[in-house]
Amino acid sequence: MRAIQITEFGGPEVLNPADLPDPVAGPGDLLIEVERAGVNYADTHRVEDTYLSSSALPLVPGSEVAGRTPDGRRVVAMVESGGYAERAAAPAGMAVDIPDGVDAGTALALLVQGSTAWVLLRRNVHLAEGESVAVHAGAGGVGSIAVQLAKAFGAGRVIATAGSSEKRELALELGADAAVDSRAEDMTAALVEANEGRRVDAVLDMTGGRVTDESLRALAPFGRLAFYGMASRKAPKPVQLPNLMRHSATVSGMWLPHAFQLPGDVVGRAMAEMFELVRTGRLRAVVGGEYPLADARRAHEDLRSRTTQGKLVLDPTREA
Repeated sequence: MRAIQITEFGGPEVLNPADLPDPVAGPGDLLIEVERAGVNYADTHRVEDTYLSSSALPLVPGSEVAGRTPDGRRVVAMVESGGYAERAAAPAGMAVDIPDGVDAGTALALLVQGSTAWVLLRRNVHLAEGESVAVHAGAGGVGSIAVQLAKAFGAGRVIATAGSSEKRELALELGADAAVDSRAEDMTAALVEANEGRRVDAVLDMTGGRVTDESLRALAPFGRLAFYGMASRKAPKPVQLPNLMRHSATVSGMWLPHAFQLPGDVVGRAMAEMFELVRTGRLRAVVGGEYPLADARRAHEDLRSRTTQGKLVLDPTREA
């Protein structure tokens, strides 16, 4: 089968097409003919070996696929690795059936980006009706869905940040009440101004560096910041515990694989709720780019440049 393999760690340049044996489905696994494979920011860290969990070489990147099983089921599934390929094996417990009328790109956007946004809002910041929430990278994969979910969950005011006028316009189109330039010199002041002079109740942050530090200072008493990524590749300053008490603030982290371990099938419930929102027209997944499988390197370059919008996917059925 055709796949993308890395034999050394590095940047997008280490992503190379390769012909590899088909995966073998073990006990409890599903063999999936891949229709689309998702590209995530976490993949860029895996390729560098800077992710939360280390990787072994050689590696076929990719943690999510959408396609068909041999018995005809259409599913979207998480995989440990191996998603950038024509075929993948996934644990049955990590697969969700795709409803009729939902395309593969939308299903992929909901599985990782959508579930991330849902868990951040429901479990990390416990967004209450009428509260304000700031969503960094509001036109990105997670952000574009988080903006819409926050409105659907009853947020009083949703503030999105983005680095271009086109991205800010998209965030407003998706339901944000205000859009802030992510390059603002003082993010604290920018968020407070966008919230009509009030500090914000919640922040969803995947940027890192000074943006995280300044967002924390923008929190209202009993405000919550949920940290789920570091796109800037710059760590924020260590959180000082006395400052949390001084401002009655809460800072949490979130890594989506842990959500699959929660009792009560949390991810399954999140997917069911989001599929229903899609069906009723209250949620739209933004698929910002489809690339032939062989162009995985270009997809990573575009993602790392932070010029893309929404979800990026690879198409193994398409020639370069």
